[in-house]
Amino acid sequence: MKKYPNIYLFLFLFALLSTNFVQAQNVPEKSRIIVIGAHPDDCDSDAGGLAALLAKMGHAVKFVAVTNGDAGHHKIQGKALAERRYAETQEVAKRLGVSYDVLDNHDGMLTPSLDVRLQIIRKIREWNADVVIAPRPNDYHPDHRYTGVLVQDAAYMVAVPNIAYDVPALRKNPIFLYTRDHFQRPNPFRPDIAIDISSVFEQKMSGLDAHVSQFYEWMPWIGHYEEEVPADKKERFKWLMKRYDEKMRPDIRASLVKWYGEEKAAKATYAEAFEICEYGAQPTEADIRRLFPMLMK
Repeated sequence: MKKYPNIYLFLFLFALLSTNFVQAQNVPEKSRIIVIGAHPDDCDSDAGGLAALLAKMGHAVKFVAVTNGDAGHHKIQGKALAERRYAETQEVAKRLGVSYDVLDNHDGMLTPSLDVRLQIIRKIREWNADVVIAPRPNDYHPDHRYTGVLVQDAAYMVAVPNIAYDVPALRKNPIFLYTRDHFQRPNPFRPDIAIDISSVFEQKMSGLDAHVSQFYEWMPWIGHYEEEVPADKKERFKWLMKRYDEKMRPDIRASLVKWYGEEKAAKATYAEAFEICEYGAQPTEADIRRLFPMLMK
């Protein structure tokens, strides 16, 4: 008798492969986010909640401090301070589930130079970033302002092969977002995107708590409230939580309503907000919901 292949086995294997293919197509795309701040605690303050949420969902988040923080203290300085602050960033990385790089540029002396621009272009490319988050170029601190300028200057160049050609250029232009600030001139911050971070607020505060040199020493000293800081670690953390327990701005609440709906937005107690920069890819609402899956309907 002539033998034929087992048609039933073939059909079973075909159906199994087809099912796996469909399932693979339905797996949510993982976002790659890079947050760039001037100092080794800025990313945490501006986007620590978003980072914690994304990390929990399996997305890739990198923090980059453009300066090493070697001037941000009243008792320690130079290499010793830079080393201490680097160690603090690595503790933050563990607490938030991110990676944390610190560039070796002096704190308080940052300028929007070609050298630093190339450093930032390389970091964005190496991370293959979908989204780049950085401060706006208007702020009280020159390092913050110039970090915003540097990232703006990198926004187009990340896709130009002949610039920083030792790292392959991106074949896409990422979405660039600004972090929230309170400055009104020349333009007030516009909360195009708001993220409910209520579920990870304490985790975000734990990240800030790792920056002992800053939140319990330097900032209280320069801000003239060092006597308020408790000596006990547990009490100190409670104090930090209370200090950052601010009332949500109406415009950010309105943005939450847009992205979450009235019912969910009403339950949010803490949020981080971001403004879309004109210099990168201009995302649709669908793009934003895809890159930030906590906003998926």
